[in-house]
Amino acid sequence: MDTNLSLYRIFYTVAQCGSISAAARRLYISQPAISKSISSLENELQTHLFERTSRGVSLTEEGLLLFHHVSDAFHSLEAGEAELSRFRDMGLGHLTIGVSTTLCRYRLLPYLKTFIAQYPHISINISCQSTNHTLDMLRDGSIDLGLVAKPEDTGHISFVSQGRIEDVFVCTPSYLNNLQMRTQVSGLDLLNAGTLMLLDKANASRQFIDYFLEENHIHASNLIEITTMDLLIEFARTGLGIACVIRDFVADDLKSGLLVEIPTPQAIHPREIVFAWKKGRSSHRFLNAFIDFVS
Repeated sequence: MDTNLSLYRIFYTVAQCGSISAAARRLYISQPAISKSISSLENELQTHLFERTSRGVSLTEEGLLLFHHVSDAFHSLEAGEAELSRFRDMGLGHLTIGVSTTLCRYRLLPYLKTFIAQYPHISINISCQSTNHTLDMLRDGSIDLGLVAKPEDTGHISFVSQGRIEDVFVCTPSYLNNLQMRTQVSGLDLLNAGTLMLLDKANASRQFIDYFLEENHIHASNLIEITTMDLLIEFARTGLGIACVIRDFVADDLKSGLLVEIPTPQAIHPREIVFAWKKGRSSHRFLNAFIDFVS
């Protein structure tokens, strides 16, 4: 390993050409310099590498053994150089993003469509999990970027805001009418009287809503827990109960009248959505490009 790499390059070229003169022409080095380099390598390795023939030179048994290894090494170097060139010229790269299933569909995908059009050769991995898990992965460096509700503690992350989201309680008009006729209640009392549909307790949104319910003394007698926001919205559309969903995601349903909002005396406090990354990781080329894109 102490031998100069250029000696192996000369050895490799002579072995390929089968001639010192041909190797000298290919490398733009004089024949005496080629011969001296081969002698230096043989002395270094204490091995005879070439035999002279009437047509040039041929590898000895030891030389052939070395050539196989040197050939693999130079092929690997050439492949690395080619990949580096493609990375530079074509914008090859990699980005790993953590996001909840809900935010992935409604907030991340529209960004990705345009970003990938600008960087068509980038490889993007999407890791779908809870917001809390995404923040843990940001801390340990498992992902480059996360799309999350802004945490209270932002000491370990940098972030760029993507606006606010607001939770609302919705149901079909027929479900609301039947519930009011049956119970003669309104407002928050409807949540206690009806079937309340929420995300499961592992979800950060559910934890936020639980605080609101506790604060307003709401303890639903009938509760359905659902794993994803999409299913929660579908259950609401079918008239199974009152669902707590994000307003933006049912805007069309509210506009068309398919769903109606349950009015509450106290609005649920909006949450800020951010793209977040671990402080100190902004040297990542494509992370920087994505941050610039969404800023």
